[in-house]
Amino acid sequence: MAEHKDNSVTKIYGQEPGEKKKSNDLQLQHDYKQRKDVMKGELEKEPPQYEDKDQINLENINKLFCRLKLGDKNSYNLRSRDFLQVAPSIQRHEPCNEKNLVQTYIQGLLMADYKARYIPIEEDKSEALKTKGTMVSDIVGGNAFEKIFKRPAHVDTGKIQPIHPMDIQMAVFHCADHILRQLMVTKLSQCQYALPLLVPDLLTQEIEFPLWTFRQFKKSWKSHNENIIKNQTIYKAETPMIAFFRFSAVSSSKSELMNNLINERHDTFFHRHCRGSTKSRLLMDGVVEIAWYCPSGEKTDKFPDCIAFCNLHGDAQENETQLQILTEESSINVVLLPNLDESDKSMTIVEKLYNNAKPLICLLTEEDSVVSKVQEGKYTIGLNKRSRSDISEELRGTINECLSKSLSVFKLENMGEHSGITVDENDAYCRRGKEAAEQMMKLLETKEMSKIKETFLPCQGKLWHDWCLKSKELHRPQGDNIEMHNSQKQTEMHKIREQQKEFGLSEFSKLFIKKLNPMNADEKMYFLKWLGILLDEYTSKDLCQLHHEYYEKWSKVLDLKKEHDKSEQLTVEQIHLEKLSEKLNAATFGLEHILREIGQIYESNISVNKKNKGSGCKLDIRPLPQFAAELMISGYPLELMDGDAAHVPLIWVQAVLGELIQMLGDPRVFVLSILGIQSTGKSTMLNTMFGLQFAVSAGRCTKGAFMQLVKVSEELKKQLNFDYILVVDTEGLHALELPCRSSRHHDNEMATFVVGLGNMTLINIFGENPAEMQDILQIVVQAFLRMKQVRLNPSCMFVHQNVGDITAGEKNMVGKKHLQEKLDEMTQLAAKEEVCGAECFSDVIEFNIKTDVRYFAQLWEGSPPMAPPNPCYSENVQELKSTILSRASEYKGLTLVQFKDRIGDLWNALLNENFVFSFKNTLEVATYRKLEEEYTKWTWSLRSAMLEIEDKLHNRINNRLLLKVESRDLEKEMAETNEEVKKSMKHYFEEHKERDMLIQWELKFQEKITHLHWDLVRDAKRKLENIIYQRKALFKLDGEKTLHERKLLEKSKELALSLKQQGRDENELKAQFDSVWETWVSQLTGDVQPFDDLNLESDIITIISEIHEKALVCDRLNKYEHIHQITDFTTYVNPIRKSWVSKKCGLPPEEQESIQKLFNSILHKTVNQVRSKPVATMGYNKSYIQEIAKLVKMNVENHKCINAQYEFKKEFTVDLTISACKWAGERFAKLHQEFRNTNDPLIYLERKKPEYYSVFQGFCKGAKSVTVFGALICSELKTPILQSAYNKTANDLAGEMQTNIPAFKGNRSNLEKYILKALAEEEDFPKFIQYIHFPRNHFEDFIKTEVKSYITGQNSSALAMINGNIKQKGQRVITAAEMATAKVVNKSGDANMWLEIFSDCLKDELEYSKEHLTGNCCQDITDFELLVEVVKRELHPIIAELNRDLTKPSDIKMEMFREPPDDFLIEHFCQCCWVQCPFCKVVCVNTMEDHLGDHIAPFHRNCGMNGMIYKGTNNLCLTFCTSSVASDKCYFFPDIQKDDTVLWKEYRTAGPEFENWSITPDLSELPYWKWFVCRFQTDLEKYYKKTFSGYGKIPYEWRSYTKEQAIESLEKYL
Repeated sequence: MAEHKDNSVTKIYGQEPGEKKKSNDLQLQHDYKQRKDVMKGELEKEPPQYEDKDQINLENINKLFCRLKLGDKNSYNLRSRDFLQVAPSIQRHEPCNEKNLVQTYIQGLLMADYKARYIPIEEDKSEALKTKGTMVSDIVGGNAFEKIFKRPAHVDTGKIQPIHPMDIQMAVFHCADHILRQLMVTKLSQCQYALPLLVPDLLTQEIEFPLWTFRQFKKSWKSHNENIIKNQTIYKAETPMIAFFRFSAVSSSKSELMNNLINERHDTFFHRHCRGSTKSRLLMDGVVEIAWYCPSGEKTDKFPDCIAFCNLHGDAQENETQLQILTEESSINVVLLPNLDESDKSMTIVEKLYNNAKPLICLLTEEDSVVSKVQEGKYTIGLNKRSRSDISEELRGTINECLSKSLSVFKLENMGEHSGITVDENDAYCRRGKEAAEQMMKLLETKEMSKIKETFLPCQGKLWHDWCLKSKELHRPQGDNIEMHNSQKQTEMHKIREQQKEFGLSEFSKLFIKKLNPMNADEKMYFLKWLGILLDEYTSKDLCQLHHEYYEKWSKVLDLKKEHDKSEQLTVEQIHLEKLSEKLNAATFGLEHILREIGQIYESNISVNKKNKGSGCKLDIRPLPQFAAELMISGYPLELMDGDAAHVPLIWVQAVLGELIQMLGDPRVFVLSILGIQSTGKSTMLNTMFGLQFAVSAGRCTKGAFMQLVKVSEELKKQLNFDYILVVDTEGLHALELPCRSSRHHDNEMATFVVGLGNMTLINIFGENPAEMQDILQIVVQAFLRMKQVRLNPSCMFVHQNVGDITAGEKNMVGKKHLQEKLDEMTQLAAKEEVCGAECFSDVIEFNIKTDVRYFAQLWEGSPPMAPPNPCYSENVQELKSTILSRASEYKGLTLVQFKDRIGDLWNALLNENFVFSFKNTLEVATYRKLEEEYTKWTWSLRSAMLEIEDKLHNRINNRLLLKVESRDLEKEMAETNEEVKKSMKHYFEEHKERDMLIQWELKFQEKITHLHWDLVRDAKRKLENIIYQRKALFKLDGEKTLHERKLLEKSKELALSLKQQGRDENELKAQFDSVWETWVSQLTGDVQPFDDLNLESDIITIISEIHEKALVCDRLNKYEHIHQITDFTTYVNPIRKSWVSKKCGLPPEEQESIQKLFNSILHKTVNQVRSKPVATMGYNKSYIQEIAKLVKMNVENHKCINAQYEFKKEFTVDLTISACKWAGERFAKLHQEFRNTNDPLIYLERKKPEYYSVFQGFCKGAKSVTVFGALICSELKTPILQSAYNKTANDLAGEMQTNIPAFKGNRSNLEKYILKALAEEEDFPKFIQYIHFPRNHFEDFIKTEVKSYITGQNSSALAMINGNIKQKGQRVITAAEMATAKVVNKSGDANMWLEIFSDCLKDELEYSKEHLTGNCCQDITDFELLVEVVKRELHPIIAELNRDLTKPSDIKMEMFREPPDDFLIEHFCQCCWVQCPFCKVVCVNTMEDHLGDHIAPFHRNCGMNGMIYKGTNNLCLTFCTSSVASDKCYFFPDIQKDDTVLWKEYRTAGPEFENWSITPDLSELPYWKWFVCRFQTDLEKYYKKTFSGYGKIPYEWRSYTKEQAIESLEKYL
């Protein structure tokens, strides 16, 4: 706002910076009184009626502002950001309520609709009723004269006068902040309306000159005396100025007269005859408006040069300051005069004007004379009773006559030099912004124009362009040695980045950031606008001249192309054209170039610091993206694609978006992009639609792509699913000033990028040129076809601009039909090029020709430069905007995170020439990975629940309480967990923000969970049935054991009672017990068949000899052990084809690996066979060895060669069979011993001896039966409690480790990341080899090691967990005893009943058999309360003892776990896909074993690690498969024994093992495997007996990677 001398006076439309707003609705009245006090002396001199009139006027103004809702606290200051957002569309043709007038006016103005000020106002209902009440009833007949001519006396009905259109404009102008004012004036200028030049303050009457509002826009014209188009900022233009004013009230309209003079078809100045005009105008008196006439250089021009026309509203005599300024600045004065008396005050002023040297034209409103030259430079013209056209012609001729002579010129910015007026640019923020911008401009003043960018913006010139070129070369590798090529390119790119970093921030950039940092938001806005203004002013002259030269040269080139035999001259002219293009580029300097430089500084620092880890960075680059993000939020566009380099600065753009996400919280955006031929009005349409300010002039065509955020209003958010519209404006296709890049390839790149980014793309077609239309349609269709192939689903609308008669329905339908035919034709052509099946455009994208094609009227209503925008165009844009928003409401848009990833995905794919083949949807990959992590949690929930169920039912079976297991029982037990998992899945798929993407996998994952549930039920049933079967098989043995224990109990009791009275000491009692124990055992087991000793060695030899020759078996018995150490199996095979046999090379690497896999597979199956046999519970059977021998033989026979033809020698099968059987035999022997210990009566009873001695001892000491009984129960429960605690701990530990061990937290990919970290840290080459060739084995070993380390580690929680579970089980025993006692006492039961209840309470907790205690031996127990106390007393030391035995991690016995925790986790993580890449052997990361779709891996490896070589050499392959598939010139041999080759890009055609792998080009650095190859080069060469030399020579650059960088890189890829 302008500053005032009297700071006590508050302006109606704003306050000084930092001043508090006033909220009183009677503010104007209050300020009026204040003004009276300030100007008391002057007011006292005025007549009383003046004061009354002044006060009435102010009261009316106050009422006006209240009616417009501009008087309350919230909307007192109108700010640009409140209107530059997407709000509900205005209804242009419907009456508007007064409270919405301001919003409606500004919306219309921002859309450059010159009808915005003609707003039909809705009549207030109460007013309508008043009017209706005064109407006379409709009576037929009456006196015609009386009715027509006789007027009734005036009755004041109190009807409120309509608001004058110019009062709306000026009220908004007074209340708007500076930025909104500037925007308003810019849009008024576009509408060819007059602009406020001098504006009286409504209270102080001080005159304000709003210079700031004129700073932004330019005018174009072509003078008759210069054959050049000028495009100049209007405040700098030096033109004649014609001032119009009037004295007193006149009958003619001055404004209407001026309109006829400038443009009779358009009301540049609002006048009394305009629609909506009323007599109640309040805010225009004293306002000076200005407009310019701009000639086009044609004969029809009204004036030969640009002329400014100023119009002083109101009586000039009452506005002396304005009149004085105008007459001083004017070139010609035009005054409207009524008949004046010589003594009239006005005549004094006219006299001065007449005697002034400046031409004076007096328009006499009461005269009818033609133009009369009174004297030199003085004219009169009568207006009365004359036609407007005659007056206009005479006035125009007179003005031109005056202009033909030397006159003073007018320069807008000089107006501020006049005293008595304030300038809006004196506002503190504006002034500080200008000063900062001027300081920056001083740096440029000493430099030559063509050298400025090179000097001050060095990072974005040649260095950046070279980097972009090398980036494209990197992604489109040439030659045979791709890795060497890639390493060289990456090194060159890094050097460029280092050079950029060395340049650092130039003095200009440093000053730019320094100035911005301390500024608040308003100051920043002024500073940036000022900098843009001054830069534009600085470069415009040179640019204007260069554009003229370029146009001339380009026209000449076009003419030469039409001629023949001019090839040499054509080449010369094209070279000149290219040089002019370079000059144009060098001379273009704007805010976007400064931001581009900052972006390059950021990228170079990030790249160098990342590569040279730890190298110090003097420049703090972290705030740079934040600064750019703030600019985006404030409404500035961000360069998305550098138009000069045709490259996306991905690191910078994603960093800025990252900061934007931090600031806004990852809002949803609807991305609207646009495509079309250059200079066809794309930016203009977007500016009109959203009130944006993309560059639109012919000299400033958009280059590259820019994106701008447009906020969605709170009201509209309720209807839409997003917070912002992100508008992407693009470089035109077939850009004329860029001949070197206007290739079809560049246009396709741009179209693909823009279409891929947008939720909707507007396809802008200009005119009806068939060739141009065909070009753009083919490019667009190809872009949409590519999106379909990569499963992106954008939409589009076609906008056909500059169509003559858009209302002709039939013509439009013919046009649409023609467009549909063209689209279908282009679809077929594009489908052939993309090798994709599509017959019509609707096969590619959902498209409705009736609703998705819009026809637009031409932009201008007449011929520029004086033509205003066509209102139909604005209306078309408004309708299109409404349609877009309606369509957008059906979309959920993208989050900014998704948009950020989408940019990277699209650009990385475009860098590779085959977009569809190279595209990788990062968002989809990330979403699927998160889904897999959730799937891991769901499966663990099911597995964990089933483990608990199995444990419980296992106890019941062993307690002889469960004899049959039904699937329905297991399903019932699992029902609650299964339902919870289903609910969790449903919630995840329905509520996740990516639910639209997740839907494609929902059914598959639901099926997998269902299958897993049934698999768990089936497996649990099978396991439990096996246990039941085993218990039944041992039923007789168990019965005998129970009987023996019962008899031993009775005998112990009898013996004790017989010796009780003899008073023997402890030793005597012990001797007595020992003497009879042997007798008792002999009596009880006399008829029991003893267990035979095993002779596994004999069984193995006998069984293998039945399958193979006995002599061979005996011969290999002492030689088979070496098979474990063998890495070269050449001696074990006989070649069928001799070609591969060589003393040097032996069996090919791939065959060696294949045999090693066979060996490992057989060992793995042997382990599973041993585990599956119930030896520990049912004993050994020699058929088990037989099964293993047959398993080995069958697997060896079924083994298939990969390439080399060979057969195994008999020695291999025999050695492998002996090895497998020997290992199994050792396990069987150990398990069988467990079986004997449990079931051999002699061993079993011997183990029970201490328990019965305790019974004997108790009775001898006179203990009651209840005491002995309780002690015996507790003694017997010791082992079951410990076992049960271990069993529960196994499940608990597995769950805890998934939470506490980082490697187990996520899915299989996360586990692999930690495996690779561990491998790098250990640097153990054999483990690497196991991981590469036998990944599953390595995963299992890693899990076992981690589990053991966790359980037995110093800080392990396993010890506390087991001890806790022991105490818990002990408490369950006490609880069971208490419950049994309570029930028995209640029912007067006996000891047998107590035992029954007690064991039933523990059936799910412990394995405990009560059978041997039932019967007569405990019938004398009646004190059950005492029994409970005994159990509590005896159990306590047992629990304490168990806890004492577990005081350190090493006390934990892993063999005690019935099912070890590592087995749980192995089953959980390893039930997945283990298919390996046929090139590099990386494992597919899919968590489902039989998954649908392709095998995938986040990053692949160097193929030489797998032993792959270059055919015909001994050189290990250097290439990465992801690099090779990027090349269209490299081939590989699917079968090294054959000469058939396949192009790497077409690897899927090489055979079954290749066709199901998805390998997308990836030219990132992949430090991990490069470090590995360098670190273990010697080991790899020794292992494969090959070398990294020749074609396989390791690039020097690989050796720069450190182990730390290798490990760190895993975070990016896994």
